[in-house]
Amino acid sequence: MRDTRLNVVMAGMWPVVLSEVVLEAGGKRLIDGVSLRLEPGSLTCVMGPNGAGKSLLLRLIAGLIQPSSGRVSYGGAPSDQTGGAGRSHIAFVFQRPVLLRRSVAANLDHALKTYGVARAERPGRIAELLALGQLEGLAGRPARVLSGGEQQRLSMVRALAARPDLLLLDEPAASLDPQATAAVEALIRAAVAKRVKVVLVTHDRDQARRMADDVVFLHHGRIAERGDADTFFDRPQSSEAQAYLAGRLLL
Repeated sequence: MRDTRLNVVMAGMWPVVLSEVVLEAGGKRLIDGVSLRLEPGSLTCVMGPNGAGKSLLLRLIAGLIQPSSGRVSYGGAPSDQTGGAGRSHIAFVFQRPVLLRRSVAANLDHALKTYGVARAERPGRIAELLALGQLEGLAGRPARVLSGGEQQRLSMVRALAARPDLLLLDEPAASLDPQATAAVEALIRAAVAKRVKVVLVTHDRDQARRMADDVVFLHHGRIAERGDADTFFDRPQSSEAQAYLAGRLLL
């Protein structure tokens, strides 16, 4: 059961709001005036062509980078005034898993220790996470010799070990085979079922159709369209989304 002392802090992170956020680097505007509001639960897919700013948007939400102007706030407090209280309940899974040179179980143990889980509680939690990721038979294996799909499942359950309220996923199934993709998607659905808000960057339109409740479509660092998934895929409103879904080049 989640510590009720943490619930007070976690409840305070909502909503997560980006207000006219701009990110500039090398004289270029990479994120251009993005305003976005995230509420608990559901799955938001972030889509768009290469270079649209999708991964940068995730990093701004996570507080890994700071905007050049505009504001990212958690529960009404700007990110620089929360003392990390909002960001501490955000988990991030990158496209390329970053794993320790330890066993699968030891990677999870290290994560739980980092999250402040008592030593006596960790074996039970590790067993739960191994089962969630279908990794029970791999507990003693070095994490870095796992297949790509197994590594990504480990990255996912390691992130879920924090019991986050917001899970940010940057192309977690890229380059995976269908079976491995299905396993990753099952973990995402399990997170959403527990009322974790998931923001998923994906180029896979079929995956987005399967997974998304709503879609944020980026082009040149701007939100060209946002709406529920059915409307986005069946009746896109913006010319950019129409061109993208039709397979035409976006310049």
